[in-house]
Amino acid sequence: MSAKKQRAARKTVTKPPAWQEIITLSDSDSERTPARTVFCLNVKNDIDVRKFDAMEDCFILDFDPYDQPAADRKVEIVGPETEIALISEKGQVACRDYPHARHLCAKFPFERTPHQKYCSLCYCYVCDTAAPCALWEVGTSQHCHAMGQVAAWQVERDRMRTRRCLGLASKIR
Repeated sequence: MSAKKQRAARKTVTKPPAWQEIITLSDSDSERTPARTVFCLNVKNDIDVRKFDAMEDCFILDFDPYDQPAADRKVEIVGPETEIALISEKGQVACRDYPHARHLCAKFPFERTPHQKYCSLCYCYVCDTAAPCALWEVGTSQHCHAMGQVAAWQVERDRMRTRRCLGLASKIR
């Protein structure tokens, strides 16, 4: 091949696109590591974990192999436009499964639902009684709007505690 053709051939060689990553593998013994491949099992599909454990040194389970699927579990779509679905959950959620102030309710988020709505575990932040209290939707300072981050509600809560300690809280209800 002539020198002109060789130069032309070198010019036509294209570089790989920027999105391609080139990985160089070496066969030298000095660059080998004792680590083995790590497998990730993310589907339960009747996998015998003990058999897989005997064959492989290291593997990661993306599920609890001893967990039995409950029939009462339901799929909850997180958002109408999203492709996310909540299939199951483990453990308890404090603001849903235990008594909580109305502004911390997980069932009726304070920012997105009317403040007058409450679940069976909500309580009045001011009165420290089960919702709805006597002043839940009464007067100018309705207790359904109370939240711990507002100084005025903290003062009102302290007043109510003082009244309760003095035995005056029963006159409000």
